[in-house]
Amino acid sequence: MKIAVLIKQVPDTADDRKLTSSGAVDRSASDRVADEITERALEIALREKDADKSVEIVAVTMGPGTALEALRKALSMGADSAIHVVDDALAGADALTTARELAGAMQGAGFDLIVAGNESTDGRGGVVPAMVAELLGRPFLGSLDTVVIKPGTVSGQRQDAESVQQLTGALPAVISITESSAEARFPKFKGIMTAKRKPVAVVGAAVVGAAGFGTAVTHANGNVVLSTTLRPARTAGLKLVDDGTAATQLADFLSAENLI
Repeated sequence: MKIAVLIKQVPDTADDRKLTSSGAVDRSASDRVADEITERALEIALREKDADKSVEIVAVTMGPGTALEALRKALSMGADSAIHVVDDALAGADALTTARELAGAMQGAGFDLIVAGNESTDGRGGVVPAMVAELLGRPFLGSLDTVVIKPGTVSGQRQDAESVQQLTGALPAVISITESSAEARFPKFKGIMTAKRKPVAVVGAAVVGAAGFGTAVTHANGNVVLSTTLRPARTAGLKLVDDGTAATQLADFLSAENLI
């Protein structure tokens, strides 16, 4: 089995997020790290490799030169090789452009399964994995809390506010996973050292045209931010003093907020 895992480098979630004057995330204002949700996606693939050493795992990302750091982290955790889509023309790319580039980089590579996080911690659009599946003409199982891979199929459970759903799709397929899935492992010293010798294929924006998903990107005309507003500071929550009516007050509050 050959598995591709979508990796993304994001600003460290432990730091305060800042925006540039154009409304984009200021990626130079904090440390850069591999997104935790994509490391969990990699863990899904690594567990398959633990069970079957013939499994091949390829980490795939689109981003500037610094995104190589996230790929090296994936390689140190156990991925066999990596693909880095990097091109100055892709700066500010929107979700569709990103999906086209990723799909183009993976087109024809013979991946049985593509695994991604359900949404990145910087953009939280949550649409790229589904777009990649659509472009590649593959079934998509989104926001899985559990994943079971068997010969010819992939399945898992996802949960929404009203139900728990069991999904099954035929391979080759694309899936995305949630934070309820596998806890990512830490790289071992041997993995860190061998990661430096694992191959990383670097491709430019021309992969879109070559894959037939549109013309090659010469300038990424992404979404335009018209205005931004700082998130207001947190306010104190409701405090009830029990004067004999606290239960009634609490019930009224929960009812007003549609929580019961």
